[in-house]
Amino acid sequence: MPAGDRDLDAAAQALASRLPEPLRDLARLAYNYEWSWQAGSAALFEDIEPQRWALVAANPVRLLEEAEPERLAEAAADDALLARVRVARERLEADLARPSAEHGALTAARPLAFMCAEFAVHASLPIYSGGLGALAGDFLKQASDDAMPVVGVGLLYRQGYFRQRVDASGLQHEYWLDIDPQRLPAALVRDADRQPLTVTVPVAREQVVAQIWRVDVGRVPLYLLDCDRAENSPAARWITSRLYISDRDTRLAQYLVLGVGGVRALAAVGVEPGRLHLNEGHPAFAALELARPAIAAGQAVDDALAAVREQIGFTTHTPVPAGNDTYPVAQLERIAGAYATESGIGIDAVLRLGRPSADRAIEPFGLTQFALRSSSRANAVSARHGEVARAMWHVLWPARAEEGVPIGHVTNGVHEPTWVGDEMRALLDRHLGSDWLARAADPATWSGVDAIPAAELWAVRRSQRARLVALVRERSVFERLGRGDDLDYAQAAAASFDPDALTIGFARRIATYKRLSLLVTDIPAVDALLRAEHPLQIVLAGKAHPADDDGKRMLQDLFALKPSPAVAARVVFLEDYDLASAATLVQGCDVWLNLPRPPLEASGTSGMKAAVNGGLNLSVLDGWWAEAYDGDNGWALPGDVEADPAEQDARDAAELRRILTEEVVPLFWERGEDGLPHGWVERIRASLRTNGPAYSAQRMLADYRVQQYGA
Repeated sequence: MPAGDRDLDAAAQALASRLPEPLRDLARLAYNYEWSWQAGSAALFEDIEPQRWALVAANPVRLLEEAEPERLAEAAADDALLARVRVARERLEADLARPSAEHGALTAARPLAFMCAEFAVHASLPIYSGGLGALAGDFLKQASDDAMPVVGVGLLYRQGYFRQRVDASGLQHEYWLDIDPQRLPAALVRDADRQPLTVTVPVAREQVVAQIWRVDVGRVPLYLLDCDRAENSPAARWITSRLYISDRDTRLAQYLVLGVGGVRALAAVGVEPGRLHLNEGHPAFAALELARPAIAAGQAVDDALAAVREQIGFTTHTPVPAGNDTYPVAQLERIAGAYATESGIGIDAVLRLGRPSADRAIEPFGLTQFALRSSSRANAVSARHGEVARAMWHVLWPARAEEGVPIGHVTNGVHEPTWVGDEMRALLDRHLGSDWLARAADPATWSGVDAIPAAELWAVRRSQRARLVALVRERSVFERLGRGDDLDYAQAAAASFDPDALTIGFARRIATYKRLSLLVTDIPAVDALLRAEHPLQIVLAGKAHPADDDGKRMLQDLFALKPSPAVAARVVFLEDYDLASAATLVQGCDVWLNLPRPPLEASGTSGMKAAVNGGLNLSVLDGWWAEAYDGDNGWALPGDVEADPAEQDARDAAELRRILTEEVVPLFWERGEDGLPHGWVERIRASLRTNGPAYSAQRMLADYRVQQYGA
């Protein structure tokens, strides 16, 4: 029995004991996040008490704990609901009973260990920041769907990532909320004596104790380390407090706990991985811990590291230098020196692995360099990112030609059951076959979109857009009033946002290279677009890292346009962007903007999520769009690199306005005699047909099996 099974069962039984007997199966469903992507399963909880479901951020454990007794009694007497619960329970049990689909080195006895600093499984488990976490969550879900033998390893952040509030000037303010793991769909893993199972990691001068929580993501157990233990010092308890914490000592300590502690946690729960997959450089210390037993047995350090290197694969996700963490030698020695000595590896060997030039003592220690030198297989996350990564890390292989640098690419994909809206999913079920999700990576599956009647496809787009507009109308009033704006301004978007108007979305991390500023470089032109006979409406969202002052100023520049009545009525910034609001945006927007300064976009998976919902991409030819765009399935801005960023920005801003004015807006409003925008619908079909199979997580995992896992 895998470690944590008994603990999750005990948690589910304790929850079930509080429920009317007919509803007790809901407790078991609540402790496995598979409900979050199975059609209709979320409604089993929401239908009990819809308002409370929203208040608890769609956390099924809290919903069942907090629901009013009379509502539980009513649900327990609802035969239709109980029948749906039985179907969901039987479906979960059947899924968990499937044999593992073994692949090369990966077997049920020796699964893949997927290690990452963040996992975006669901909004109710707030241990994620953005794209890296979304990719990791989608990876685990697709692995479950594929019955691939995988375990996840991460950290349980007691305060998660920061929450965002924006004031009336556009200045971002950050705050954090404590997370109570006991009220999550998670269980503390315990040993045979019912004591918490723990591992110890030397961090600086302290032996830091970490306990292990388990979260089930379908068939995949996700083990999360947590340093909030009474025997630790306050500073050590703080290690797993916040994701991407600004204090660099604490951040390096997090990565030591993730890598070293992660491997020790796998041993503690009885998992001997067939392969390790380091998703970004954060868990790179895992390689040292894998090599430690051989070194202790007398093997030379270099030989031991060479042996474990064959077990490790690495994915790099960022071509932005600031996204590749580096640490001065003194800082590395202070935080990781005790571990290096205790393990027998020595700090000099660790430094050689993490320096761009192993023999240059002045250079800092880099996690990406460390991960590249510690792994036998490495990949970027799009074809263009592969080119950028090979140029970026050529310094590690100076004797090779740049094209010979051993970094390939596996273009990201998205877990379609998570991201496709209910209406679009039902439409595709009817026209592609009810099992189309099991065949999502096969281009033949998507050929049926050509036969979908335009009226049906357009009705789905209208429905999903209307849901987004309803969200915008409500939240814009609350958020604007919360900033202290006057009532007329607060109500402007609620009165003007139209469920039938062209809706454009731009939602992502707010950083200078993402170029939100392109939307406001020519204010009169933007005002004209918003005031036109057929106006468009724009929904924006995103967070700047607390330490990114330039990103915060970019958001303030946007808010400087508030005095324009057209902006007040037709441009809305939604605060505190998270998985829940992301899903509504990608499902409802007609056009998804991505405006990175090339070549700084590694992938850009949000555009893939919009595409499978019938949204059209208008993006720079960078990241995934550089290989996806074919001239008929969306629109593109140039992806070439110019020496003068200001000149490039001016050019791209002008081209963006031209495409919107001359191509996007006219095509959306060009209607046939039946009132349908047939040209627009043809682009939707082209986008679904090309992007649906090519950018599914199913295809992504198939590529990883070939490139990384020996099958």
